[in-house]
Amino acid sequence: MGRAFQNKKNDIAKTAGQKTKIYSKYGKEIYVCAKNGGVDPDGNLSLRRLIDRAKKDQVPAHVIDRAIDKAKGGGGEDYSSTRYEGYAPGSTMIIVDCLTDNNSRTFADVRVCFTKAKSKIGAQNSVSHMFDHLAIFVFDGDDDEVVLEALMMADVDVTDVECENGKITVFAPHTEFHNTKTVLDEMGVTLDVEEISFVPQSMTAISGDDIEVFERFLDMLEDCDDVQNVYHNAEF
Repeated sequence: MGRAFQNKKNDIAKTAGQKTKIYSKYGKEIYVCAKNGGVDPDGNLSLRRLIDRAKKDQVPAHVIDRAIDKAKGGGGEDYSSTRYEGYAPGSTMIIVDCLTDNNSRTFADVRVCFTKAKSKIGAQNSVSHMFDHLAIFVFDGDDDEVVLEALMMADVDVTDVECENGKITVFAPHTEFHNTKTVLDEMGVTLDVEEISFVPQSMTAISGDDIEVFERFLDMLEDCDDVQNVYHNAEF
């Protein structure tokens, strides 16, 4: 499971756009989260998690503050979450999460990416059932048994704990994010990764021309303003 997650992280990292695009996507997500759940991170745990992740990705404080101030003012854009999923080059599976104020525009933009990559958009839940929606934490360590015992003692529903190359990775159901983080914080570990992600249940190896087409597909999706996150099961 850990290798599948790391592959996904590496693939996304290779296609990350300019910093301004990253800042824009975080700003939109923080705005929506604050507007829907409240602007106080202490009362809106999802907002707190999002701010922590933005800081780890070196998003400037003024970008975060501006998004929260915008939510305080009320009004503004009405964004909604939408998800597209389907089949990508090499018989792989892909999930595209978006935040949009115009569903027709977003669908058209995403569909163009699929078409140019000779890929196919599927119906809702056509491939997402082949991914696990998990809370993921990564930190330095070499004793996964101690971590597992602490989580179980706190009645956290852990999916898996792995230890590899001096890093411990904890997987838990996405609904257990805050409970898991609380235990890890009490243990005093410094988290390298703390996020909720779709992790593929199995990987599909691709080669030859499929690699080039797939990477171009990811680049096109990254360039779509409404696309927030992309998950897939391709293994290069």
